Amino acid sequence: MSKAKTATKKVGRARASLAGRARSAQILRVASKIFFKHGYAGASIDAIIAEAGGSKRDVYSEFGGKEGLFAAMVRDNLNAALGTLAPDTDESKSLRATLLDFGTGLAEVLMTPTGLNLYRIIVSEGTRFPALAKLFYDSGPGLVAGRLAEVLERRRAAGEIDVADCEAAADQFVGMIRGNLHLSVILRIRSAPKADELQAFVAKAVATFLGGIVSTRKV
Repeated sequence: MSKAKTATKKVGRARASLAGRARSAQILRVASKIFFKHGYAGASIDAIIAEAGGSKRDVYSEFGGKEGLFAAMVRDNLNAALGTLAPDTDESKSLRATLLDFGTGLAEVLMTPTGLNLYRIIVSEGTRFPALAKLFYDSGPGLVAGRLAEVLERRRAAGEIDVADCEAAADQFVGMIRGNLHLSVILRIRSAPKADELQAFVAKAVATFLGGIVSTRKV
């Protein structure tokens, strides 16, 4: 085979691969919209294809069916929302500033439409998809808490903090940031907070986490 023909075939395969990735991304975007709006039971492959284009064959060959598409949709949104969220590892920065930045970033992600929809759909469908619920926890809240625990471990090694269990402390901080504010929005009791309210909420959580609530004065 001539070099020209080989090069042409490589270009053709590359274009097909790009087209396939673009088609998959479009299907996932539409699937997210429909699953978030209608839930797993109320969503259908036909409705997704009608909006995304393509065919059922595309969905089944790429994702294996509705369950596979749902799992891929959760993984895709979870990675986009929390995949890069991590506390600053610069130890010249104060722990307070590190926690403020990390806590604000986490709170902002949790309060986005994607973050809220992901949480709602995992809670509603977790019994049907226990492995996906575990994936959500391990790749979401568990992952970001683990990243924070590593930062706290280094701060403890430097003598900056005195805490017996950095993993538990990190879990508690993430829980404080999620807390009842997030729950009230999840339950649609209230709307997502504005930036200034969210920042004030995180600042209070950081102050409580670092200082505790027991008075140092003699009672």
